[in-house]
Amino acid sequence: MRIGIGWDSHRLTAQRPLLLGGIQVPAPFGEDGHSDGDVLLHAIIDALLGAAALGDIGTHFPPSDQRWKDACSSELLTAVCRLINAEGLSVHSIDSTIILQRPRLAPHIEQIRSSLAQLLHIDLSYVSVKAKTAEGLGPVGEGLSIEAQAVVLLHEETPDIWL
Repeated sequence: MRIGIGWDSHRLTAQRPLLLGGIQVPAPFGEDGHSDGDVLLHAIIDALLGAAALGDIGTHFPPSDQRWKDACSSELLTAVCRLINAEGLSVHSIDSTIILQRPRLAPHIEQIRSSLAQLLHIDLSYVSVKAKTAEGLGPVGEGLSIEAQAVVLLHEETPDIWL
């Protein structure tokens, strides 16, 4: 078994959709990122890479590389899952937290969990997503940014789905 932790943050902007865990959440703003900005998937990607001792998201998908401009984060996640599977590892479970002042994410948590379970090819019961506010403190609390944290547990096994 291996464990990894990931964290990401992005500024919020009116020019982008709010993407979380591969779904679009209704909001008048979204993440400002080099790719599509899905802060939750970016935190999960970093956690996966960390657990496999394969670096971080910036190493594999650097913002200086135009190939990743506006890239779909779910496709980046798939590429990382292939990398960890090549190491003989697969995802066992995930626990994550999204920190956003508004909108309320509670109505969207189950859809985000389902999306993550499908993207990672794991049972829904192994996917946890929580939502918190920043209690009005700092850039997140002021509605200027969003953060996500993720912890993943990998185990030694390579499923056929990624090969």
